[in-house]
This record gives sequence, C-alpha cells and structure tokens, in this order.
Amino acid sequence: MLGTIQAKELILEGLKVYPDFDKLWMMRGQIEEEQGVPEKAREYYNLGLRKCSNSVPLWLLLSKLEQKAGNVTKARSVLENARQKNPKNPKLWLAAIEIELTNDQKSVARSMMAKAIQDCPNAGLLWAESIFLEARPQRKTKSVDALKKCEHDPFVLLAVSKLFWSERKVTKTREWLNRAVKIEPDFGDAWAFFYKFELQYGTEAQQKEILERCVRAEPRHGVQWTGVSKNIKNWRLRTDSLLPLVAKRLSVPS
Repeated sequence: MLGTIQAKELILEGLKVYPDFDKLWMMRGQIEEEQGVPEKAREYYNLGLRKCSNSVPLWLLLSKLEQKAGNVTKARSVLENARQKNPKNPKLWLAAIEIELTNDQKSVARSMMAKAIQDCPNAGLLWAESIFLEARPQRKTKSVDALKKCEHDPFVLLAVSKLFWSERKVTKTREWLNRAVKIEPDFGDAWAFFYKFELQYGTEAQQKEILERCVRAEPRHGVQWTGVSKNIKNWRLRTDSLLPLVAKRLSVPS
C-alpha cells in the first residue's frame, strides 16, 4: 500500500514538470484502475488527453475503461474522437472493430474493416485481422491478398501461421512462426504464439528453445505482449516470466 501511495506521489510530481508526458498519465490512471476506482482513472485519462491528444495508447486505455464499465456507446465515441485527432492509425481502427466483434456485430465489424483498409492500405495489423473476419472457406484467399500487400509484415506472417495452426498443419505452422519471429524479433505476440504452439505440439526441448530465443530477443512490442508487460503488476518481470504469462492468455486458433 505504501509503495502505491509513493508511486502516486512520484507520478504527480513528475506531471508538474512534464505535463505532456503521456506515460505518466497512463500510469496514474492504471493505478486507479488497479485499486478499483474507475472514475478516478477516467479523470486522469481525460486530463492526459487534453495535454497529449496524439497519444494512441492513452485513447485506447480510456476506450477499454469505458468498455469494462459497460459504456459501449461511450467507448465507440472515444475511438471516433481518437481517429479524428490521429487519422490513418490502424491501432485505433482495430480497437473499434474489436468493440463490434465483442458485441456480436460481425457485419458491422466487416464493414468497418473495409473502411479501415481503405484508410490504411498497407497496415499489416489490419490485413492480418481481416483474414479471420472471413468465413473459413474464404480465409486462404484473404491470406493470399494480405501477403501480396504486406509480404514481409510480421502481423500477416503470424496470421498465416495461425491459419495453418487452425488446420492442424504442424510443420507449416512452425515454419511460418519462425518467419514471423525472424523478420521482427521485437514482436512479442509472435513469440507468445510460438511458445503456446510448442506447448501444444512440441517437445520439452522445443519449448525450452523458444523460451531461450525469446529471452535473447527481449521483445518489447505486440498488442498481447504489452497488455501483460505494461500491466503495473508485471512491471518488474523479465522476459522469461512474461512469455508464459502472455502465452497463457492467448486462444488456440480455430
């Protein structure tokens, strides 16, 4: 408890000197969320956005907070405002699409994805997700389109590997997961999926190898990876502890 109080005080001191440093506003809001005070978290996120309207992570935190509170309409509105302030941003588009999927609005999500790809035609993040918005028979065709547009994009390579995984094509899955982590070793999500895959299909030696390769790579990015690594509970964890945590929260592709 004392540590949290000290952290709050330090962050507030920091904000007096650096009021436009978005990470401080994010940390302050996340502490309030952790302590079960969402209204305070909302206040800090909104204050932060007045100073840092270009901070995409801050917009995403506010939108997620509204979703957790059951304010879906408000969450949508937050992301619309975010896209106006930060045009052509695939992460903001994807967050909006995920809201619709969470609320069983798949046709709305597909329509939004089409607009998103039109707005960000070279965004591998969006192309990768678009594959799994298709009905199963159309996914392979969509993956070919994605590869044509973003041949060396790690999000697309990971999506193709997940497609093979869903078809239980073990050798192909491993081959494409390897491509994803080689082309972008900093992409934590690919390492986490690779580790989960080896936990399902690999030997103990193969599981250990992926863990060791990931530790050497020290990934810092990825939607799932940062969702765990940037949680205030996990700030001090090293890569060897983070990898199993991220892998555990992933779903096996189907």
